[in-house]
Amino acid sequence: MPQPNGGDLLVALLRDLGVDTVFGVVSVHNLPLVEAVDRDLRFVPVRHEATAVNAADGHGRARGGLGCALTSTGAGAGNAAGSLIESLSAGSRVLHVTGQIDSHHMGAGRGYIHETRDQLGMLRAVSSHAATVPDAESAGHVLREAAAHALGPAGGPASVEWPIDLQYAPQDPARLPAAPAAPAPAEAAPDALDAAADALAAARRPLIWAGGGATTAGPELTALLRQINAGLLTSNSGRGAVPETDDRVIGNFATTPAGRELLAEADLLLTVGTHFRSNETADWSLHLPAVHLQIDHDPTALGRSYPAGHTLHGDAATTLAALRTRLAARPATPADGAWTARVRDTRESVRAELRDRIGPQAALCDAIRAALPPEAVIARDVTVPASSWGNRLLDIHHPHTNVFPRGGGIGQGLGMGIGAALARPGTPTLVMAGDGGLAVHLGELLTLAQERPHLTLVVFNDGGYGVLRNMQDRYFDRRSGVDLTTPDFAALAHATGLPYARIAAEADAAPVLAAATASEGPTLVEVDLTALGPMKTPFTPPVALPAR
Repeated sequence: MPQPNGGDLLVALLRDLGVDTVFGVVSVHNLPLVEAVDRDLRFVPVRHEATAVNAADGHGRARGGLGCALTSTGAGAGNAAGSLIESLSAGSRVLHVTGQIDSHHMGAGRGYIHETRDQLGMLRAVSSHAATVPDAESAGHVLREAAAHALGPAGGPASVEWPIDLQYAPQDPARLPAAPAAPAPAEAAPDALDAAADALAAARRPLIWAGGGATTAGPELTALLRQINAGLLTSNSGRGAVPETDDRVIGNFATTPAGRELLAEADLLLTVGTHFRSNETADWSLHLPAVHLQIDHDPTALGRSYPAGHTLHGDAATTLAALRTRLAARPATPADGAWTARVRDTRESVRAELRDRIGPQAALCDAIRAALPPEAVIARDVTVPASSWGNRLLDIHHPHTNVFPRGGGIGQGLGMGIGAALARPGTPTLVMAGDGGLAVHLGELLTLAQERPHLTLVVFNDGGYGVLRNMQDRYFDRRSGVDLTTPDFAALAHATGLPYARIAAEADAAPVLAAATASEGPTLVEVDLTALGPMKTPFTPPVALPAR
C-alpha cells in the first residue's frame, strides 16, 4: 500500500470539516492533492481556476459551511485571484490550496516552470489569511490554521501554498492536529445593551436594516420584528434572513423614493451586520433616522459609514437575543397600527413600481419563483435582470439560497451556481446570467455537461453588456465596447450536450421554466430579450458619474 502523502492529509482535514466536494484544475504542481481528493471525495474538474474558487464559494454558501478549491502555481494561482477578491468581499468561507514549486527552488528566480515572484504576497492581497507550508511536519498545522481563519467570525478565503515536493512527502493523516476551540461569540457590553433597549422601548416607528451579518440570526431577528412592531429593510446580502414573503419585509429597496420616505418617517433604525455598501446607499447619500443603533461583530464597522448613537459590538444572534430579554422587562410600547400599515403599504408599493418598470420581464420573475421550491438556490450573475429585479423582486426564503457576486464582478454566477447545485443535489438550482457575463467563462458549460447537476442556466441574451450599454445610451454620445457577438445558444447547447429551450414571449416563461427546472439534469434556457421586448424603464446602475 502506498505511503500516505499530503493529499491524504488534506482529505483527512476535509472529512473532519464535513467537506465532501472539491473544485479545481489539475496540474503537475498539485497532482498528489487532486489524486487523493478524486479517490476519496469528489473532485470536480472545472475549466478555469477562477471558477474553482467561485464554485467552492457557492458550495459553501449553499451548505452554510466551508468550500474548497485546488489550483496550481503561478498563473494558476493568479487566475484564482479575482474570485478570491469576491470571497473576500463577501466574507465567504473558502479554503484555497494552491501548488508551489519545489521548496529548494523557491525564491531563486531561475525560471522554474510555473514559478512566479512573491506568490504568497499576491495571495495575502486577495485573501483574509495566507500561508506557506514550510516543511512536511508543519503541513497539518498550516492547513488547520487556514481552515480556522476561513471559518472564523469574519470569514473570507484562506489560501495555502504548498510546495510540490512537500505535497509528496510522507504524512500520517491520523496525526492531523485537532481543530482549535471555536471562539466564543462577541458579546456587547451590558450598559450599551441597556441603553439600546431603552431606545427601542421608546420607539413608535422603528425600522430594522439587516445585512449579511444578520443571516445567522434569522429567528432572533424575526422575533424582534414582532416584539417592537418594526419593518425590515435589507441589503442584498441580508435577503432571506427573514423570508421575503413576510409582510413586514420591505427588502432591498432602501434607496427607492418610497424607501427613502419611510426612513424619513421612522423614529429609530436598528442596523444589523450591514456595512452600507455604496450601491445600496446611493454612495452614502441616503439619510438615516437620527436615532441609529448598530450591531456588528467587527468593531471597525461601527460608525464607519454612518454615525450611530448606540454601537453594539457583538454577534448578531447573541446581541438580538440580549436586546429581546431586556425589552421584555421594560414597559411595552403600544403597537402603532398606522405604522404597521405604513410598512405594508411601502412593501407593496415598491414591488408594484418595480414590476411596472421591468415590463415583460415581470413574467419571467413570476415564472422563476413559481417553478422553484423555497429551498432552491437562485444564483445571479451581474446582468440587467439580476441587478434590476432578481436582487429585489424575486423572493428569497433563506440566506443559503441567495447566491450572487457581492463584489460586483461579472462572469462568476455560473461557477457559483455549479457549486451550489452540487451542494444540494436533491433540489433544483437556477442561474441567472447575461450573454456577456457567461462568455467570460464559457468553458464551464463543459463542466455543467460533465457533472450534470440539477441546474437550469437562464441566459438573458441582449447582445452585449446591457448594464453599461444603458449607461452609455443615457449619459454619452456613443457606445464603446458594449455590443458583442453572441453565439447561437441552441447550437452551443447541442455542441456541449445540454438540453436547450428558448423564451421569446411572456407566455413562454412559465411552461419553459417549469419544464427545465423539473428535469433532473442541466438545461440551458435562452431568453431572447429582443423578441421579448424592452423594459418600460431601462435599468442603469446606481453609479455616480462626475459632471453628468
